Amino acid sequence: MAGICNLCGLPDELCICQEIAKEQQKAIISVVRRRYGKMVTIVEGINDVAIDINKLAKILKSSCAAGGTVKDRTIELQGEHKKRAAKVLEQNGYQVEVR
Repeated sequence: MAGICNLCGLPDELCICQEIAKEQQKAIISVVRRRYGKMVTIVEGINDVAIDINKLAKILKSSCAAGGTVKDRTIELQGEHKKRAAKVLEQNGYQVEVR
């Protein structure tokens, strides 16, 4: 038996909550320098609970060939990956702002 989405009430196969949430979110990508001169790429602004932030982080980490983590709905990638992360997010339907 197929489950029903709690947000839209449609069956899970037809659920469009995540697609709608993607269109409304604006991902902000920035790079900061941490301790010992290490660069970290920060992806912020994806706050909707309909979006699986851990799955998105996994996609970004594998496409950038880097480690990373999720802290408070913010994705942190090890290294400087602004261009690559922006390209991957745009391909997945997000609006992107690079700072």
